[in-house]
Amino acid sequence: MLSRAELRSQRPYGVTEDVHFTESLVTAVIEEYSQPGDVVIDPFAGFGTTPWVATRMGRRAVAVELLEERASFVRQRLHGGAEVITGDARQLGSLVAGPVDLCLTSPPYMTAAGHPQNPLTGYTTADGDYHTYLAELAAVFCEVARLLRPRGYAVLNAANLVTPDAVTPLAWDIGQRVSQYLALRQEVFVCWDEQPPGITGDYCLVFQKADM
Repeated sequence: MLSRAELRSQRPYGVTEDVHFTESLVTAVIEEYSQPGDVVIDPFAGFGTTPWVATRMGRRAVAVELLEERASFVRQRLHGGAEVITGDARQLGSLVAGPVDLCLTSPPYMTAAGHPQNPLTGYTTADGDYHTYLAELAAVFCEVARLLRPRGYAVLNAANLVTPDAVTPLAWDIGQRVSQYLALRQEVFVCWDEQPPGITGDYCLVFQKADM
């Protein structure tokens, strides 16, 4: 059960949209799926909630963020306490060596129609295509699977989205594609005291790498 008040209170200064995790959600995931000293990665780091909480909990954090201004914010926020890489998650294999124990992330969202802004360029280009977006996300998590230790976890926060015209089953579409590379172990429904706008269902999808 998550609180919109907590989400709003943890907005970075000057940010007006809630495009970040709550710290309580990150804490719960890290407690459940990692141990002190483990390596936790977020390939879509945003404002750095995952590495911020992970370092506080005695984990080693690696954050990859496309937008330089956000990566700089994360570096300042963590004061050198994590490895922060400015880079494109679609090149994750050339940015991070691994191995890692847990991936916790929320990829940038896209609706199936009427969304020309490309999430994977930080919404800075108008070449967005939903099927290409899903394929490129799948490729990112193929690299996550390669980086994970055997029996390591990847937890993805993704939501199904609603617009006036349609529902986009984004969480299910992402889950189906990531399941090509990692075993889906659990779906956790994220309950909000106030449902965020544009979302019909919010989930944490828990994947695990097989034994080698």
